[in-house]
Amino acid sequence: MNRRLLPHPLLTLALALIWLLLVNSLAFGHVVLGLLLGWAIPLFTRRFWPDTVTIRNPATLARFIAVVMYDIVVANVSVARRILGRPERLRPAFVVVPLALRSELAISLLANTISLTPGTVSSRLSPDRRSLLVHALDVDDRDALIASIQQRYEAPLKEVFEC
Repeated sequence: MNRRLLPHPLLTLALALIWLLLVNSLAFGHVVLGLLLGWAIPLFTRRFWPDTVTIRNPATLARFIAVVMYDIVVANVSVARRILGRPERLRPAFVVVPLALRSELAISLLANTISLTPGTVSSRLSPDRRSLLVHALDVDDRDALIASIQQRYEAPLKEVFEC
């Protein structure tokens, strides 16, 4: 496949699927428009992508996506219960998460994943890119939160993008 005409095939497919989900239609025109957008966006933004994205382990990526989706649903219920229940019992905290990731893409995906999960927000990446400051809505054990982020999110991203 010619990388000049189709620089990011997986991104093209993902953008087309996202378009179809957004319009909630499988009409021929929407499929064509989704594919056109999925092709054009990566084509016209390729100069902003310094490196070609290589997915080293697609199965791990699929498991990672499933874990993130599950965590988003569970966290939504948990945050709603905590907020609607007794918000004065919340123990918000900032936690510094040391990073093993070195790839800019993997670090960005980790920070975005943390922010997508209700109850946690990535606040700041250290200048040396060795740690990420995370704000959590309710923290009873900082070490457990750090270990959870590293095991559930960082380790799979390292396996997919850096091994």
